[in-house]
Amino acid sequence: MEYKGLNIIEKGNGIIVEGIKDFNPVHIFECGQCFRWFRQDDGSYTGIARGRVVNVRCSDGRLGIENTTPEDFKDIWFEYFDLGRDYSYIKQRLANDKILKKAIQFGYGIRILKQDIGETLISFIISANNRIPMIMKVVAAISKVYGEEVQFNGRSYYAFPDMNRLSNSTLEQLEVCKGGFRCKYIIKTSGMIRDNEVNLERLTHMSTEAARSELTRLPGVGDKVADCTLLYSGIKLNVFPTDVWVKRVMEELFFKREASHEEIQNFAQERFGELAGVAQQYLFYYARENKIGLG
Repeated sequence: MEYKGLNIIEKGNGIIVEGIKDFNPVHIFECGQCFRWFRQDDGSYTGIARGRVVNVRCSDGRLGIENTTPEDFKDIWFEYFDLGRDYSYIKQRLANDKILKKAIQFGYGIRILKQDIGETLISFIISANNRIPMIMKVVAAISKVYGEEVQFNGRSYYAFPDMNRLSNSTLEQLEVCKGGFRCKYIIKTSGMIRDNEVNLERLTHMSTEAARSELTRLPGVGDKVADCTLLYSGIKLNVFPTDVWVKRVMEELFFKREASHEEIQNFAQERFGELAGVAQQYLFYYARENKIGLG
């Protein structure tokens, strides 16, 4: 079966997709954009997204997705993995920058996932002053307490709950998930979304500035969390999420001096433009894996 230039072959309880380019599961799932994918002993990744659990592997242009169908690939995974976007062209454009070119070569298989925006928002509220392993544990705990159970290969996985379920939680109930001071933000934010004080679906149709401003109305959401939410849900690729660590990376690689948040934002927009968010992911992954900016 052909779909958008890709050949889909049913195999067992999954599919093989031929013709895949610019796709490396390690780069995609380990670049800091997601928290629901776990590396298996055989190098594949198992994750839960949009209420589905799948196992993913990719080599030699063949993407294997276990526990799915060709129909689910067309309806869910083609969009989720952003397979309709030409990352070869993106890399060609961004590689005009010599520093970024090295980062692109290192993380050549990165793609920006189009994750559920509500889950992305809550996940990055949890990320404040937190390390990735702990973020993953808190998100998993919230999903287990409030989400729907899904079985795969004899194991239970849990879908991320909707805003109604979270907003109806008490602070004491949510604190069991070890979210700390962020729990009160999660309850207040989910309540505002439930009551349509902030409509996440409208963000796609707003300018980047307006979408960021709308998100920062929510408790626990500053510019960095807003930009992460917009980027990692695939809504806006021109944002450049900047935390303390990214700031140090930019200072070391580009400025060679201390730089303000505003300077970094202006630099990213001028240098990388509408692809600033993709550039940030290449830089983030390259710098973290090579321990740049940690001194």
